[in-house]
Amino acid sequence: MANRPQKILVIMGSPRKANTYHAAERIREILQENAPVDWEYVMLRDVDLEQCRGCYTCFERGEEHCPIKDDAALLEQKMHDADGVIFATPVYGFQVSGLMKVFIDRHSYIFHRPRFFRQKALLLTSAGVMGNKDVLEYLNAVARIWGFEVVARVGITSHATMAPLPAYQVRENEEKLQAAAGAFLAALRRGTRSKPGLLDVMAFHIGRAPCDELGERSPADHAYWTDQGWLQKGRRYFVDVPVNPVYHALGTLAEWYTRRQIRKDLREIG
Repeated sequence: MANRPQKILVIMGSPRKANTYHAAERIREILQENAPVDWEYVMLRDVDLEQCRGCYTCFERGEEHCPIKDDAALLEQKMHDADGVIFATPVYGFQVSGLMKVFIDRHSYIFHRPRFFRQKALLLTSAGVMGNKDVLEYLNAVARIWGFEVVARVGITSHATMAPLPAYQVRENEEKLQAAAGAFLAALRRGTRSKPGLLDVMAFHIGRAPCDELGERSPADHAYWTDQGWLQKGRRYFVDVPVNPVYHALGTLAEWYTRRQIRKDLREIG
């Protein structure tokens, strides 16, 4: 098992095989210089993903009841099968690409019912001048709430049609990609889950409150959290790992406040 190739899935949100794709390829090269890697691209431009209709069916009844029949379930299975997932997107208008946003929207039920606690995630963006930081923050929130352990984030500078990059920017991009690839590989080799951060612990507690309090008003969420054992008294996080006691205390307080607000709202609507 020690020599088993690490299975890496790249969710590519660029409609072109250009800057973001080439950066992902450089990460692949760095990884393959150091370990066997089973590498797969999902080019979202070539995938059948329809726009989310906002019907709430996946939230209320479960994703299997979604009226849209496209490749969303297939993509989720690919993420389950991977050891590490790279979420890669160019920055378009200070956000992820439209392709990446549709991908996230079509899997929004995972915000309610997280599931990727074994997988490591690397976040990759490219921008001409600015936007990398904000988009990486957004992707970080998405991936972590979905359950991923985000172990590396890298935003490179690129030009779409302008002149080649100055030498110093090329060097900076290479250094960033080397560092991200190194952190990604170290986490993949470690395998075990590291301690959750404050955002992770908050996501657990704030997510648990409505899934418990709403009960049969939110049957899919309630059943999922019950089956996972996450509604049991004293549960500190989604998986059995050490939790910082300060984070636990803050999360417990946030959960108490959220439950209190839900109960108040339920009384208001009868």
